[in-house]
Amino acid sequence: MILTNIESVPGMKIKAQYGVVSGSTVRAKNAFADIGAGLKNVVGGELKSYTELLTEARKEATSRMETQAQMLGANAVINIRYATSAVTSGAAEVYAYGTAVYVEPVGV
Repeated sequence: MILTNIESVPGMKIKAQYGVVSGSTVRAKNAFADIGAGLKNVVGGELKSYTELLTEARKEATSRMETQAQMLGANAVINIRYATSAVTSGAAEVYAYGTAVYVEPVGV
């Protein structure tokens, strides 16, 4: 599966378009990580537990989007975008979406 945030795949021609596909997940860290993040917020610096939370969430949302595209017969998802929102303290939703397409090399 080809995944890209641009509107086409270089060297490939779009043969079919299946529409918008998406995937989302809501993730939360445990209370201990939340306490540690609160202390780090006071003194400054990267909140590594939240960085990991969002990285895991992006991977899961992308995987779900990719699965939906495969079910439609696509071999690529183009113009991928991500949206993130806080659901509650310590929990975030990540939503991935793009256009499912079938591409072939130019000249085929």
